[in-house]
Amino acid sequence: MGLASHNSDNTGDYFKNLNKIKKGDKIYYKTNYGTKIYTVETIVEIEETDFSYLEETKDNRITLITCVKGKPNLRLCVQGIERKKE
Repeated sequence: MGLASHNSDNTGDYFKNLNKIKKGDKIYYKTNYGTKIYTVETIVEIEETDFSYLEETKDNRITLITCVKGKPNLRLCVQGIERKKE
């Protein structure tokens, strides 16, 4: 699952606090079919043309991508791996 959003304007600032996330934090992704919970494992700045973090993986993960303030050619990429149901 890959999602991208703005982080600093009024038209779509869903990721305005993404830069505050830390490894181990939880991401809750709610759909009509239920809520999936992911644990943040990766936080990295990538080039705007780097799509490698969206490639297929063997685990179920979510990838969130947004702009980096003051660095127009970079994107903040956060990945979380789905928690096993307890």
